[in-house]
Amino acid sequence: MINALIRAVYRVAHWGLRLLWFIRRPETTGALVAVWYEGRVLLVQNSYRAQMTLPGGYVRPREDRRTTAARELREEVGINVQPKRLVHAYHGTHLFENRQDTLDIYELEVDAAPNVQVDEREVVRAEFLPPAEALEMSIVPHLQEYLAQRGAREAA
Repeated sequence: MINALIRAVYRVAHWGLRLLWFIRRPETTGALVAVWYEGRVLLVQNSYRAQMTLPGGYVRPREDRRTTAARELREEVGINVQPKRLVHAYHGTHLFENRQDTLDIYELEVDAAPNVQVDEREVVRAEFLPPAEALEMSIVPHLQEYLAQRGAREAA
């Protein structure tokens, strides 16, 4: 019951942010992590957004983007990794949810399936999917571009 209430608070807060972004048209900066295991990438579903995405979030003031990525990975799915293990793979800006959203995506290749834990509050689903399957889903624009670029590199 409490998780459902918290999910509702996340949805209302996100709706409020989107309204504020519509008015102010801000620039935001974030960092995400593409965790790869056996050719599949870890996608998450947030309770407040329809599209699937990668674990990640906003960069705090004076926080390094790689540090943000590692922190968000730990907070959202319980995977603890040193920031230096994350390899930068993507940088891009898209108009998304009424804001100029600049994101960096870092990659983490793992040899064993990590113990993924979601809190059922902010993150309600996490699963490893083949890139082709992910590209057929409703995903955020940065992830769409990243997966397409990675697929083109691998095909070359």
